[in-house]
Amino acid sequence: MAFLPLLRVLQGARKTRSWAELKLLLRDRFFPARTTCANGEDPLPPLLFQIATAYWLSQAIYVAAKLGIADLLEAGPLSCTTLAAATRSDSRSLYRLLRALSSTGLFSQVDKERFALSRLAEPLRSDIPGSLRAIVVTIGEIHYQACGELLHSVRTGSTAFNQVFGTSLFEYLQQNAEASDAFNRGMTNLSSLLAQAVLLAYNFSGISSIVDVGGGEGELLRRILELYPGTKGVVLDLPNSIGSANHLSDGGRCSYIAGDFFESVPEGADVYLLCGVVHDWDDHHALKVLANCRKAMMKNGRMLIIDMIVPEANSASFSKLLDLNMLVMTGGRERTKAEFYALLDAANYRITRIIRTMAPQSVIEAMPK
Repeated sequence: MAFLPLLRVLQGARKTRSWAELKLLLRDRFFPARTTCANGEDPLPPLLFQIATAYWLSQAIYVAAKLGIADLLEAGPLSCTTLAAATRSDSRSLYRLLRALSSTGLFSQVDKERFALSRLAEPLRSDIPGSLRAIVVTIGEIHYQACGELLHSVRTGSTAFNQVFGTSLFEYLQQNAEASDAFNRGMTNLSSLLAQAVLLAYNFSGISSIVDVGGGEGELLRRILELYPGTKGVVLDLPNSIGSANHLSDGGRCSYIAGDFFESVPEGADVYLLCGVVHDWDDHHALKVLANCRKAMMKNGRMLIIDMIVPEANSASFSKLLDLNMLVMTGGRERTKAEFYALLDAANYRITRIIRTMAPQSVIEAMPK
């Protein structure tokens, strides 16, 4: 962790709303939540079977998120009867759901009928820094359905989402307001936490202007501007991705432009930021976005790509599972370091450095050749 960005973030966090997200990032990085095992618990089935049935648990978490159970338990334990009435659910079925989730440590069963929050379930609350409720909902709905056709993608190389929904992800989101809202709020939730990791790793001093290409509601850019008052920024994205965020101007320092980055991007910025954009696309489409940024960029401008990097070694990495998600959702991909070098070289950039962060993503800095 670089000293100057760390010092700047610590000083700035006290003055802005980012302190809570920073504490959450540091806590979960150094003191991750653990599930506890009770004495006398039943023997587990074979590990392969546990892995194969993991979607039982993921869907149970989705249902709890969709029903807003964590918000209801914020003030303390409640009976299943009370929770069922508040969520318009069947009391006995809800009890079975919460009993199962409590057995994994996600909730806590305090007596026969009452349940309480655990630390692991805190991010399912919708009103706290670091909330993951919206992203859990969108994963449990459109991602879950698309992943059910993973076999189609593996056999054909085509996108399973298109097979299931009859259109591409981003076209579907433009046509379905509820799905788009959950997706955009989920991306904003993740951006809040990722922003802290990026700010701890990368020094934005001396940068006067940033274009956040495909930046959605602009959460990442706004967090950067909070810490660097001499910087201005523009968010470019599709109208449904920007949503209602375009009224948030941050004193005129952050503006929003509805547009298509495959067509063009705003010109003349010091930095072009692509956070979670390149991995959405295959090389052909990614090169189009990079070329448009290259065309708009000043001679001494910089490109910052924030994405995961797949390790070359045969080691465990979340990026390898995320890569499958990109296969079924958009036809995009996670890339190795060598693949990023090749992609940026083809787009007429040279990578100047790659900076790891406290999040799974790295910051890839590149400049025009």
